[in-house]
Amino acid sequence: MGRSRTNSGLAEDLLIELGREAGVPLHRQIEASIRASIRAGRLRAGASLPPTRTLAAGLGVSRGVVVEAYQQLVAEGYLASRSGGYTQVAATMPQTVASAGSAASTATSMAASTAGSTTQQPARSVGFRIDFGYGRTDVSQFPRAAWLRSVRTVLTTTPNDRFAYLDGRGVPELRQALCDYLNRVRGTLAVPGNVVVCNGYGQGVALLIQVLARRGARRIALEDPSSRDDARVLAAAAGLDVVGIPVGPDGVRVDALDLADADALVLTPSHQWPTGGVLSATARAEVIRWARRRGAIVIEDDYDAEYRYDRSPVGAMQGLAPEHVVYCGTASKTLAPGLRLGWMVVPPQLVADVAAAKLLADRGSSVIDQLTFADFLTRGEFDRHLRRMRPVYRRRRDALLDALRTHLPDLRPAGIAAGQHVVAWLPPDLDEAAVVAAAARHGLGIQGVGPFRIAGAGPGGLIFGYAILGESAIAEGVALLATAIREVRGS
Repeated sequence: MGRSRTNSGLAEDLLIELGREAGVPLHRQIEASIRASIRAGRLRAGASLPPTRTLAAGLGVSRGVVVEAYQQLVAEGYLASRSGGYTQVAATMPQTVASAGSAASTATSMAASTAGSTTQQPARSVGFRIDFGYGRTDVSQFPRAAWLRSVRTVLTTTPNDRFAYLDGRGVPELRQALCDYLNRVRGTLAVPGNVVVCNGYGQGVALLIQVLARRGARRIALEDPSSRDDARVLAAAAGLDVVGIPVGPDGVRVDALDLADADALVLTPSHQWPTGGVLSATARAEVIRWARRRGAIVIEDDYDAEYRYDRSPVGAMQGLAPEHVVYCGTASKTLAPGLRLGWMVVPPQLVADVAAAKLLADRGSSVIDQLTFADFLTRGEFDRHLRRMRPVYRRRRDALLDALRTHLPDLRPAGIAAGQHVVAWLPPDLDEAAVVAAAARHGLGIQGVGPFRIAGAGPGGLIFGYAILGESAIAEGVALLATAIREVRGS
């Protein structure tokens, strides 16, 4: 992947990484990154770029650096400025770029014509005084006014024929909006014809497993530990063997893949659930090489990639091998799980089968919800909502880490740079199940890592979901946990 990991800045609205020690001027690095995204088709003609002030703040550079980069790309014909100071990808590309994009589009269309995202269910509250249940997002922050504007736009402007039965992939407007967003922010290589809209990650992975089983798959590999819901249960129900691949500090151990003899692999490479590890560029390349050797499919669950706090951006694996990786995303962690909106970017050879399975399952997701989300995305409301929520969740994450340092310094937090939960590893003298039980007696809800292991072995750890808790509640919860742990140690 060739991404610098040294003092990298980050911009949430555009996948750009800066190597502060690379010896290349920052504006040149920004130019090169945007130019490469346009050439690769991740940024299509007419796509809007973030305002210079916003991008500069995200990257931690002066606005002048971004302005200089934009101006150079405008001069080269890659970008165009319009009234109001907005910048977008030029409608007419330089000839070499246009030719390359046309060839890529033709190849994708031919492949499609010949062809036949969290993820985790939330821990349920059972009347705890404070509940660190994982997998929940703060739905009180749902952007109701902005969503209502999009609903009104849809109801007043949508042609009548859009409300009829549509193809199993979803409405074209949402598939295009998702491609624009994912290619810009996650570094995917998505085209609208390969996007399938679904009712959340759960339905998406169910459709994929059905299709893979019908096409002859016999075994599916999952990260160990991983969620007990969705893929693990669905694969077993479909008659597939399930095998666990051990997870280390940086995600799944790719050296164990060949021994798994699997036809598909479910990964959370950008923020492993639940341990929080990030799969390295080298490991990602190894996974792709494995998939190509095996003719296997990698199901990339990108369940909370939008929430990064103090680490450089990590692009989606799908951009490395679109023919072997299914990219799965969902609005459950970013907006609300009740929307039941998810999406998959599917390899061309599987699109027709997955779309047919979607039609058979429910005749397609709600058209009004799809069109509303498409408008919400296109108008930049999704970006604005994420920019508003990142500091909210970061403050709650920081409150959790401060409380752990104060009350439980012998616990080792992991996966803290992103997401909506933190795992804290227990010292060897503490039994995970005993700590969870003692916490419950003190009115504190918390889950251990153990129940999510496939092989059943590994160090004890606790999963702290912090997304819906205020900072004072987080501090109080950790203090209660400290009391419970003293009780366990004294018994």
